[in-house]
Amino acid sequence: MSRIAKKPIAITEKTDVNYTAGVLTVKGPLGEIKKTFRPEIKIEVVNNEIILTPIRQSLDILALWGTYASHIRNMMEGVNKFYEKKLIVEGIGFKSDIKGKELHLALGFSHPVVRVIPEGLKVTAEKNVIAVSGIDVEKVGQFVAQIRSLKKPEPYKGKGIRYIDEVIRRKQGKKSV
Repeated sequence: MSRIAKKPIAITEKTDVNYTAGVLTVKGPLGEIKKTFRPEIKIEVVNNEIILTPIRQSLDILALWGTYASHIRNMMEGVNKFYEKKLIVEGIGFKSDIKGKELHLALGFSHPVVRVIPEGLKVTAEKNVIAVSGIDVEKVGQFVAQIRSLKKPEPYKGKGIRYIDEVIRRKQGKKSV
């Protein structure tokens, strides 16, 4: 049983929530997010609160219960405050640049790496820091993870792309005799 989903979710001021035909729409000062939910979890909007109740008691539905509660909380937080994640590009000759709707990266390969910025995300690249922000936490996290996977940090010199708060465990190099 989910302890997160048992509590009703309070709807904050300046936020409008509407649930019709399996689609939850959350509108706020920063934008609007729509998400489709399966009918196994009953979602009700009552008295500035969202109440989630499972229809059946099975293991997969109870797992969805808490997941859906977290998704709804993230949606309501996102339309009121931007989610932001930052990456650091570390290494000699490694650099990042924004050109139109594309992120251009030089990561030590024989070719430049180009990634199209998804709709709804704002990306800035200053010196060696890439900042990604948006109202949908899933889009922000997915895009940042895709960028990081292009060149993961290596343990000897720490070269690569890492999260700003990530700590790389360094290894000792070869010893000379």
